[in-house]
Amino acid sequence: MALSRRFFLAGTIGFGVVACGPSFNREAGIGIDEGGFGNPTMNNTLLQSGEISLAKIMTRRFHAEVPSMVNFAFDSSSLDAEAHAVLKHQAHWMKQFPELRYKIYGHTDTVGSEGYNMRLGQRRANTVMRQLIHLGVPNNSILAVVSRGETQPLIAADGYEPANRRTVTEIVGVVRRAQRLDGEYAHLVHREYVASAGSTSGNASQPSLPDL
Repeated sequence: MALSRRFFLAGTIGFGVVACGPSFNREAGIGIDEGGFGNPTMNNTLLQSGEISLAKIMTRRFHAEVPSMVNFAFDSSSLDAEAHAVLKHQAHWMKQFPELRYKIYGHTDTVGSEGYNMRLGQRRANTVMRQLIHLGVPNNSILAVVSRGETQPLIAADGYEPANRRTVTEIVGVVRRAQRLDGEYAHLVHREYVASAGSTSGNASQPSLPDL
C-alpha cells in the first residue's frame, strides 16, 4: 500500500509542478484536470487488462535510459572503448530486470557482398552478446542474435557509412506475460530503490519512477 501511495504521490507532485507554472495565486487543485492527470491511471488499467504489455512499457524506459546501439569500425566486429562503455551501461540496466528478454541485431553498411555482410552482422551481434554475458547478464536473458546485414540501414547510403555499422539491442518480451499487475511492476521498481540505497557511490542518483 505504501508503494502504491508513492506511485500516486510521485505522479501528482510531478504534474503539479508542471501544471501550476509560475503563478500560485489560485485555489488548490484548480489546475489538476488538464488532460494529463488520468494518464497514469489509464496506463495502469491497460496493463492490468492486458491491453498493454509490461514489455512495451519497459521498452520505452530502455530506449529513454540506455543507448541501445553499438558502432563498429569498417569490416570489424571488435569493440572499441566507446562500445565497451555502451555495453557496460546496457548490462547494468539489463541485470536489474532479469524478467525481460532481448534480441541483438547486427547490421553493416553496403560495402561488400550481401552474403559477406550477413556473416559480418552475425559476428557483430555475437560479439555484443558475449560481452554482455561477460558483464553479468544471464545467458537466458538473450533469446537470439540476428544478422540483418546491409538490409536495414540507419542511413540510406551506398558504400561506407559508419552509422550503419552497428548492433541494436531490443526488448522482445518477458518471462511471464502479465495479464494483471499483481505487484510485478511494483516489485521491479522496489528492487531499483533497494539497489540505489545500497550503492557505495556517494553521488549515485535515485532511480526515477517508471511512467506507468
